[in-house]
Amino acid sequence: MPNIFETIDKTGKKVILTKERWSHIRQKHGLVESPEEIQQTLTNPIKTFFIEEKNKTYFYNYFKHKKHKSKFLKVVVKYLNDQGYIKSAYFTRSIK
Repeated sequence: MPNIFETIDKTGKKVILTKERWSHIRQKHGLVESPEEIQQTLTNPIKTFFIEEKNKTYFYNYFKHKKHKSKFLKVVVKYLNDQGYIKSAYFTRSIK
């Protein structure tokens, strides 16, 4: 399946956003307006958390210009063989 983008995250690993995942994000988490918001969060996050048992990393970025109360974008990335795949991205009110 074609990709929306491939980028290198802050940890130096390649991360892919597929069309299927972008479609999911737009349908379920409509506050995420563009793939660029996701890419920016991956390359320059304000906070990251690695969840070892799930082999996932959560990337957070703050978007102060958003009109809604949830201003932290959380991007969930699952890694397989040192390559990341975006599972979801959504805005939340806090880093958790």
